[in-house]
Amino acid sequence: MVLETLISFVLATTILAISPGPDNIFVLTQSLVNGAKAGLATVFGLMLGCLFHTTLVAFGVSEIIKQHENLFFLIKLFGASYLLYLSYKVYTKESQIIFSTKNIIKRSSLELFWKGFLMNVLNPKVTIFFFAFFPQFLFSNDLSEIFQFYVLGILFIIVSFIVFGLIAFLGGTISNYLATNKNIGLYLKWSQIIVFVSISIFIIL
Repeated sequence: MVLETLISFVLATTILAISPGPDNIFVLTQSLVNGAKAGLATVFGLMLGCLFHTTLVAFGVSEIIKQHENLFFLIKLFGASYLLYLSYKVYTKESQIIFSTKNIIKRSSLELFWKGFLMNVLNPKVTIFFFAFFPQFLFSNDLSEIFQFYVLGILFIIVSFIVFGLIAFLGGTISNYLATNKNIGLYLKWSQIIVFVSISIFIIL
């Protein structure tokens, strides 16, 4: 059960990391303008931000679980509702992936590292997403919730780093592929919707 839960988490995280969003599009445009090294620096900043959000969720939700198990059940229902809301938002968006390198300022790797970190840490939607997504994959009744959250957080960071790192190194190839394959955005869109809805149904049932 533990292995199945972690595999499900990794698969869901992989699909979410690949699906077009502000973070991976930002990495793609920066790598095209400033080079792979700059794109990778941005990825490091984003992943450090993910560790920050993992810590917030780990200690916040773990304390709630200890004090109020019924409240934790409400958190799970909130998580299911929020993921359904995200799936609806994805459904209503255009499936075409649009990005532009116009007006992108050339920055140093250090500047992009802090840019990636701050855009992640200061985005309340990331905290809400972690708050909704992570508790659904707690995998043990014996291990502490804080430890489990950090395991999930590290897996999330590793998977995202691999995907985003490939985007940084293969920016030119990816941009050309997106330009010539218009349907890829539609496939990624529905993959993301399926992941969100599936997790929500699993929680509700």
